[in-house]
Amino acid sequence: MESPPSYSVLGVRVHAVQIPDVIALMETWIAARERCHYVAVTGMHGVTVAQEDETFRQVLNAADLVVPDGMPLVWLGRRRGYALKRRVYGPELMATFCEQTGSRYRHYLYGGLPGVPEQLAEVLHARYDVNVVGMYSPPFRPLTPEEDAAVIEHIHAAQPDVLWVGISTPKQERWMYEHRDRLNVPVLLGVGAAFDILSGRTKEAPTWMREHGLQWLHRLLSEPRRLWRRYLLGGSKFAWWVLQEELGIRSQSV
Repeated sequence: MESPPSYSVLGVRVHAVQIPDVIALMETWIAARERCHYVAVTGMHGVTVAQEDETFRQVLNAADLVVPDGMPLVWLGRRRGYALKRRVYGPELMATFCEQTGSRYRHYLYGGLPGVPEQLAEVLHARYDVNVVGMYSPPFRPLTPEEDAAVIEHIHAAQPDVLWVGISTPKQERWMYEHRDRLNVPVLLGVGAAFDILSGRTKEAPTWMREHGLQWLHRLLSEPRRLWRRYLLGGSKFAWWVLQEELGIRSQSV
């Protein structure tokens, strides 16, 4: 399957895809089992971080797929001529893949606070008959080389087809990038808050807010102390940089 079309947002390559396109690619990669592919589910926050961290921009641009999880990226895609109807929302992508494939594949859950992966595994099995073959809740600190090697060994022993990573941006993208050549898993996919949302630990924003680019407001009101810098400062920077790019003042290429 050919790589889908893409467009550049502040020097980050974003693929013009929707959820059915992503699922089709995932199944193609699983069937081929040629190498490890990783998918970055990226919104305004990820692109903003990439402006101030060149190495993270390289991590995003090295991904096999960068999907527009965020209405600003969808709006910019439309402006570039792509008929994007909706965002590729991480929790929805995970739930839809599990619903459509059921017990067909083997899943591994990497991320979440202690107890969250177990709770999520129960939910996915009850709803979609998903086969979760392994899980790991990493500490907030970096893993020692010995701990990291043990996790890789555990993943290899589980033999998953899909490894879902839920440790937030930019940590999850860096983890996938650093481990892509050390794992024999066909698909790595960073889904951020999907672990908390699908397990029921975190309340999801109403549909009308998610579909109209206002989920950031719901999350900000839910966790103001943790997220105010991301959405108020980061969002302002993103809007200013995009305006400069649209006016031809700021020029960046992938």
